Parts: sequence; structure tokens; C-alpha cells
Amino acid sequence: MLKTILKFGSIVIFFALLPSTGCSSVSSSFDNSNNRSDKPLSRDYAEPKVIGEIKSDEIRESSGIAASRCSENVLWTHNDSGDKAFLYAINLSGEKLGTYKIPNAENKDWEDIAAFRAPSGECFLYIGDIGNNELDRTELSIYILKEPRIDASHKGSSKKEPLITVNAEIVKFRYPDAAQNAETLMVHPESGDIYVVSKSMKDPAGVYKVDADKLSTSPIKAEKIAELKVPAVPNGFLTGGDVSPDGKRVVICDYFSAYELVLPDGEDDFDEIWKVAPLIIPIGERKQGEAVGYSIDGKSIFATSEKKDSPLIQVLRK
Repeated sequence: MLKTILKFGSIVIFFALLPSTGCSSVSSSFDNSNNRSDKPLSRDYAEPKVIGEIKSDEIRESSGIAASRCSENVLWTHNDSGDKAFLYAINLSGEKLGTYKIPNAENKDWEDIAAFRAPSGECFLYIGDIGNNELDRTELSIYILKEPRIDASHKGSSKKEPLITVNAEIVKFRYPDAAQNAETLMVHPESGDIYVVSKSMKDPAGVYKVDADKLSTSPIKAEKIAELKVPAVPNGFLTGGDVSPDGKRVVICDYFSAYELVLPDGEDDFDEIWKVAPLIIPIGERKQGEAVGYSIDGKSIFATSEKKDSPLIQVLRK
């Protein structure tokens, strides 16, 4: 399937998790005062609203979220490590629409998911098995599979009787420097380039790129292209992210807020976005916020949380 993805044009295509009972009580060492007047707040978004709740007993650690590129009002999510290779489709009320198992995948530490629509019209999901809390994994995996089509009959599926997807293509990569822990995986909607952002308690996050034209079944060495600091303490403790459907914006989150970077007007090189100062987007109370993503039209941001009965939060763009 890599050939399917790549053959369009010239290949367009710390730390263990911290326990918490609320965003403001994750740790007293974190700076959650994002509403101070001296903080760089985005003025482009309305107040966050809870539009649903994930009530499924199967989804207890929503660690990533991505809006379907082929099915309207469908979001994809997955659990963190501890689950098997299951994907879950939910609607905008948080109701589960289906449980899907990837037959040739393993959930060592799934941390994020991204959606991609190829010029051919085919839709794909990218799943980042990129968690590395002990820093003992030298080779990480990204699973790429054709997005399952949602059907009303899928609602009755479960982990005991899941729907089986096609086999995923497996992209393995290494970091060019030291081992990294990461929870953020993003895919550019036009180039198909993959971005992994590390999670650091002490330092800025590293931004690592895997070019779409280098995708293969052989291990790839990612390229470090930037460091990223958000206006929070710590400033590199990032837990999820997404690229907007128009490829002009990036949203990143930590346990407290989301942060958006906007490509300057007239700039065609997407990688220049990492030089932009992030602006804070408040996204409401989350028990352990690790998932954030744009809607299919880019006019809103969705966020979920780990822990059972996670709220489904939407922030509308003004």
C-alpha cells in the first residue's frame, strides 16, 4: 500500500504518565496560569464546549484523535499502551460507531493518530507507536492503513467481536540523535510528510520529519528540523497534535491547553511554521489531555482525554 500512497505525481503523498484528577492538579510544578494577561492567547477561537462524552467501556485512554477524511462527522481514536491493536470510530456526541482490529499491528505504546486523504481520493490513517517512556526503544513504528468505511452495522462490533481491517503498512524509523519519548504524530495534508514531536520534561520538544518520498519497508532515519517551545512550564511536554486540512496551521497540546502555530502569509515552505511563536488556545478541563485535532473543514478543534468517560470538547474558529 505504500506504493499506492506514494504514487501520485512526484510522490505527494520522562517519564511515565502522571496521575491526575484534573488538569489543574497534575503537578504543582506545572504552570497552568495560561489565562494571565501576559500570556500569548489566540483570538481566533471561541470558548471551548463539551459536545459529548465517550461512554464506551472500551475507550479508557483516548490518546489520539483524528477527523475522518472519508466519513462525515466521524472521529477516530485509540487507547494508549495496554490495549491491543484496536481502533475506535466515534461520532460527535462521543458515541462509539465501531471497533476495528488491525491484524498485523501491535500496540506497544500507541500515542497519536492522523488522517490523510490522497489525491486519488483514498483515505488513510497513520498510527504512531511512538511512546518510549523508558527510552529503551531505538526503533519506532508508524502503521499506515486504508481507513475503514463506516457502516451502521458496525455499531455492534466490540473488542470480543471486532471488525478486521486490511493489513497496515509498517514504517519503522529511528531518531538521528538520542532516543526520544514522543506522543505527537502529524501528517501534512498535501506532501504526506510525517512529523513526530518529542515530549520532554526539561527541554524544548524536538520536531522530527520523515519525508513522504523516503517511506519504505526498511528502517528510516528521521531528520530533526526544529525545536519547539510552548508558553507553559515545562515548555516541551507535548502530548498530541495535528496539521490543519489546508496545511497552514498546526495545533499542539499538553495537559493544560492547546497551542497553535500559523504559517506566515505568502510562505510556501511548511517547515517555516516551526519558527512561529505558538499562541494558546484554551480547551477546557481534561483529566489527562493527550489528544487534539482539527475538524475536516479546519473550522474547529476537537480534544479528548485519557481516563474513562472522557469529555469530547470542541473549540470553534471564529
